[in-house]
Amino acid sequence: VALNPWDVALCVSGTVISCENAVVVVVIFYTPAFRAPTFLLIGSLATADLLAGLGLILRFAFIYFVPSEAVSLLTVGLLVTSFTASVSSLLTITIDRYLSLYNALTYYSERTVTRTYIMLILTWGASVCYGLLPVMGWNCLRAPSACSVVKPLAKNHLVILSASFFAVLAVMLQLYVQICRVVCRHAQQIAVQRHFPASAQDAATRKGIATLALVLGTFASCWLPFAVYCLLGDYSYPALYTYVTLLPATYNSMINPVIYAFRNQEIQKVLWAVCCGCCSSAMPFRSRSPSDV
Repeated sequence: VALNPWDVALCVSGTVISCENAVVVVVIFYTPAFRAPTFLLIGSLATADLLAGLGLILRFAFIYFVPSEAVSLLTVGLLVTSFTASVSSLLTITIDRYLSLYNALTYYSERTVTRTYIMLILTWGASVCYGLLPVMGWNCLRAPSACSVVKPLAKNHLVILSASFFAVLAVMLQLYVQICRVVCRHAQQIAVQRHFPASAQDAATRKGIATLALVLGTFASCWLPFAVYCLLGDYSYPALYTYVTLLPATYNSMINPVIYAFRNQEIQKVLWAVCCGCCSSAMPFRSRSPSDV
């Protein structure tokens, strides 16, 4: 098989994704202080993105070194599972942030831990079910006319995945609008109680809105072109269109560690400690709410 530069780009993207998210997974797994619900959800996101990166690498290796229909289905199933889990984990993090603001007094309770585990089970359960569909027979290997823009996925399968993405995006948008309102209201109340000038309140409000815009804007800009193309595209379209829209979608898994993990002060402390060779498994952290992460 002739080497396709787009496949090389996807493999390089997968390598970067794997390295970044492996660091996050190792830090969260080996640090006992990171057992709070917020960090469990970040760990779920990092695990999903890590699997996505490994899936891209395996896809490249199997296409050019071990071409096989069965292996191709397994690789596609892994990618569908991992990317679905990544998008779903972003939704669970958004829900967690929303609930931490609206239920601030009861957030740090056993109920929150139970809810977190339920969300994780639902996230990974649904993702695995989506990923098993191609392996269980929902593919187009025997009917090329039923193929989608991502072979060997069937058109119906990809339409369901795209519709699920738009549903997740709509829910996240609604939740972030509500979060933005709460942040603005809190900033105004703090400014009044502490007699801060209006400029300070405006600055805090703008900072909160900018952070939320960054989170949602990055997610939408990375995945939206691919999701729209999956709905409108056809198996007869050139493969170039799939590559052009799929590659930016993989960048979301590359950016997620920066937004959700490396910006977190506690994770930064651990990373600096590891770099300095003075890592301690019992580092003292102050409790932070998900809205700070």
